[in-house]
Amino acid sequence: MEGLPPNGALARQAVGHHLDYGDFRSADLVDLIGRLLTDFRNANRAEKTAPQPYPDPVWRPEQPGAKKKREKKARREAAEARSGYQRIVSQVTPQYAEKG
Repeated sequence: MEGLPPNGALARQAVGHHLDYGDFRSADLVDLIGRLLTDFRNANRAEKTAPQPYPDPVWRPEQPGAKKKREKKARREAAEARSGYQRIVSQVTPQYAEKG
């Protein structure tokens, strides 16, 4: 195990992808430059033109189940925000508080 290359077949199998730290850093730089370019274009556009949306981020591998964790966290945060909003509405305007 000690003499094997860090980007060899065994290392790729253990990690699940063939990218290393430099590849992830390059992807971050490409994403950042794309966002900066979009910001520059939106700041210097004509008043009547629509702003450009941000470009899609560069693909990166993720661990299995990471998407489900992200979705679960987003649902939990949305539920917390909704309950906080309902609490504020019920305190400020009791006539509009949801019953239930």
